[in-house]
Amino acid sequence: MGKRSVKANKNEYQLAREAAGLTREAASERMDYVSADRIEKVEAERSAPHPDEILAMAEAYKKPSLCNYYCSQECPIGQKYVPPVELKTLPQITLEIISLLNTLEAEKNVFIEIAADSRITAEEMQKFSRIQQKLGQLKIAVDTLQLWVEQSEAEGELGE
Repeated sequence: MGKRSVKANKNEYQLAREAAGLTREAASERMDYVSADRIEKVEAERSAPHPDEILAMAEAYKKPSLCNYYCSQECPIGQKYVPPVELKTLPQITLEIISLLNTLEAEKNVFIEIAADSRITAEEMQKFSRIQQKLGQLKIAVDTLQLWVEQSEAEGELGE
């Protein structure tokens, strides 16, 4: 049996592994090509994880949010293009999506007017920015729903 870590500042990968109740050795056995030594290096931040290792950890630890964490916090491309997604409950996500859809429904005609001539005038820019912001919020809400589905599947809570 492996030693328990007493490290104070644990990173997301170590927290996820420990939450899954796995030692580094047990985690390595669930991941065909990631050794316990490699896991230790990633957790101690002596080595940056590779995307394929994050995928393996997410599956082994039943924590799909590790992928979003890696992409939004550690990957240089993802830091620019992937917003952080926070796991929420299905009712929270549903209400957020419906609220955003209602807001966008009210903005639909404004959006059509702006887009009709294929250009955005200076006068239209503020309205367009507001709509673009709401669409961004909707994208994050949909990504949150996808994460909820993946987490529920990983925990065996869907389709029972």
